[in-house]
Formats: sequence, structure tokens, C-alpha cells
Amino acid sequence: MFQLLRQKPGFYRRLVQLALPMVLQNLITTSLAFVDTFMVGLLGSNELSAVTAANTPIFLIQVIVFGLMSGLSVLVSQYWGKGDAEAINRCMGVVLYAGLAISGVMALVLFVFPAGVLSIVTDNAALITTGAPYLRIVGVSYVFNTVSSVYVGMQRSTENPRFGMLVFGTSMLLNTFLNYCLIFGHFGFPALGVVGAAAATLTARMVEFAIVAVYAVTNRRLPLLPAALLRPGTAVFRGVLHYSGPVMVNETLWGLGTSVLTAIMGHMAISGDMLAAYAIVGNIDKFSTVACFGLAGATSVVIGKSIGEGRDREEVYSLGACLLLLSFLLGLIIGLCLLVLLPTFFIPVLFPLFRLSEQAAYIAAAMTLVYLTVMPTRAFDITNITGLLRAGGDTRTAAVLDLLPLWLLAIPLTALFALVVEVPVFLVCVATHCESLMKTPMGVVRLRSRKWINDVTLQEEPS
Repeated sequence: MFQLLRQKPGFYRRLVQLALPMVLQNLITTSLAFVDTFMVGLLGSNELSAVTAANTPIFLIQVIVFGLMSGLSVLVSQYWGKGDAEAINRCMGVVLYAGLAISGVMALVLFVFPAGVLSIVTDNAALITTGAPYLRIVGVSYVFNTVSSVYVGMQRSTENPRFGMLVFGTSMLLNTFLNYCLIFGHFGFPALGVVGAAAATLTARMVEFAIVAVYAVTNRRLPLLPAALLRPGTAVFRGVLHYSGPVMVNETLWGLGTSVLTAIMGHMAISGDMLAAYAIVGNIDKFSTVACFGLAGATSVVIGKSIGEGRDREEVYSLGACLLLLSFLLGLIIGLCLLVLLPTFFIPVLFPLFRLSEQAAYIAAAMTLVYLTVMPTRAFDITNITGLLRAGGDTRTAAVLDLLPLWLLAIPLTALFALVVEVPVFLVCVATHCESLMKTPMGVVRLRSRKWINDVTLQEEPS
């Protein structure tokens, strides 16, 4: 099995060059998001739970944008292997139109009906009252973030991941500074609490958009071609719809499913403690998977470009198997690190830092224990679904692997344990992560079939 790790000289150096900027970008974003959560948590447990509930519909926007980026990378990485800049601009134009339409409509709904949307997530009136003003402002920020993310995704898929690291790193540093000013009222700013956190996010997203706009206009490495960008053409639209559509549907339904899990916890008798614990463990999850998503992003570029260059199918398969084995081993290492940190740092230091109640701290520990157990298979699934299968144009299978275990196993079982049958909280936590037990074996079978290797540029060349 470990013979798969033997690759051509220079392979691992190139992999690190691609993955490291993505890892650093994710690490910066996650670190500062953790600081944001900590700042809101200092206001009180009610405010932390309210923002967690409000971020559930926001999370849905995020995963849709991520789906657009992932779908774009399916085509862009292979067109980059062919050196076709015009096709890349056309693909980006289609995705920008779709992204702005979706984020614009969702921002409007969140602005006009914030309390109504929050009532779907939780029936706790205090959380709805606190979270509604936050939701109204933050929803608008993702209109700007959609444009930035699509352009950054295009640069990442053309072997320029450093740009995204710089853009989002700058944005999140500004966001954290403004949070400090606007939440607590430092440096002469008013103390706005939760509303201040939302205003900080909106300002940071607008600055992020400005940086991307200036870079896009002045960049000569892969220049914008306005005619192709604004009028992508029906042929490219069909190609993007064919390969990116399943990815966007995949991410939307996955995000909706994750939101349903949050809503189930939000309707439990101990909803306040469940959501507070979920917020903390969510940040642990983001820290734990920064390297996994970095490896998955590098996998997407390596596999997509290799197929676009016309390499032999067995060579592409060998690359894919190697990268998935690496991801599993990476997840195993991360899981062992979390096992050490749980009794030595999380329980005695981290959970008290957020002023969790005794019950919330117990729930957070149970969630973490379950999470670290499935970390190896989770890392495998991240690289397989978001990296390997999508880069190979096998987006429909990727969607099936991602959604069936979630909707047919994790959601029904969590609802049963949390709302119908009285079981220990630990079993509710187990139910939320049981999907990984189905995804990994199905992913291995698809890998060995070689059916995921497809040249998506052959059928839909731009006119």
C-alpha cells in the first residue's frame, strides 16, 4: 500500500508549494474566526448561542459559494493544463453571474426577514431577538464575498494559491481589529455588541472586494478578458452547468443538511448548552481540517492539470491513490493530536475560557471525542470528494457520496436521538458524525474503478 507514496522526483515539493499557502490561508482565517467567537463569547453565553444560530443560514451561503468555487475549479484546472485563458474567463463569467444572483437573493431575504429565518433554526425567543440584527447585516457582506471568492478560486486553480492567502488574511485581520473596536467600544468607537461584530464583518468584506478588484484589473499573469467574462456564451454555460451544477447542488444540500443538524440541536430542551458547545467544537473542527482542505485543494489542481495535459489514465490513478493515502495518514495524525489535547488543554483551559456551563463543557468534550475518532476517514472524504472526484469531472458521484450518508443516516438518527428517544447526549454526538462510516468505503470503490477520470474540456470547447 505504501508503495503508492513513491512518486516522481519533485512531486512532493510541488505539492507542498500548492498546499502550504492554502493551509496558511485557512489557518489565518480560522485563527481569527476563533478570536471573533471568543470576543462574542465574552459578552455572554446567550450572545454566543445567538450568533451560532444566526451563522447557520450564513453558513448555507458560504457552502453555496464554496460549491461555485469547487465547480469552477473542475473546469479551470483542466483548461489551465491546456493553456486556454479565454475559456477560463468564460467559465468565471458564468459562475459570477450565478453567484451574484444567489447571494443577492439570500441577502435580501435575510435583511427583510431575519427573525423569521432564525425561528427555523431555534425556537428560543431570546436567541432570535439577539441574533436578528446580526443576521440582517452579515447577509449583505456575502454579496461582496461571493465575487472575491470566485476570483480567488480561479487564481488557486491556476497554481496561484498565495493570492487567496494574502486577500483573506488581510480581510480577517481587519475583521478582528474592528470586532475589538465595535463589540467593546475601544479607540473611541461605540460599544455595539453583537451588532458591532456584524458591522466589522461587512466592512472587512468590502475591503476584501476592493483588493480583488484592483488586482484583477492590474494582473498580467492571467488577465481579464471583458468580452469573454461578460458574454461567456451558451456553449460554456452548458459546460459549466453540466460539471458545476452538481457541485453547487451538492454543497447546497450538504450545507442545508448541516444546518438541519444545528436546527435539531436548537430545538432540544438543552438548546442553549448544545449550541454553545457546538460553537466551540466548530472552531476546533476548523483548526483540525485546515491541513486537510489545503491538501484537497492541492489535489484538485494536480489532478485537474494532469488530466488537462493528457496524461495516461493509470498515471492519474496512481497520483489520486497516493494523495488519498496521504490524506488518511494526515487525518490519523490530527486525530492523535486531538486525543492528547482533549484532557490536557481543551477541558482544563479552553472550555473554561469560554465560560461554558458544566453541562455545555461536558457536551463539548463528548463532541470532540467523537470527532477525533472519525478524523482519519473525514480527512480521506474531504480530499476524495472536494479534490479528487471533482477535479476528474466526476461531480455527480461526488455529490452522491457526500449527500446520501448525511441525509439517509446522520440526520434521521440525530433527530431520533435528540428529539424522540431519550438517550445520553454522547449518543447524539455520535449520530451527527456517523456518516463518515459510509462515505469512505464508497469512496475507495469509486477510486479503484477509474471511472472518475474524465477530460471535461473535450466536450465543451468555447466558441
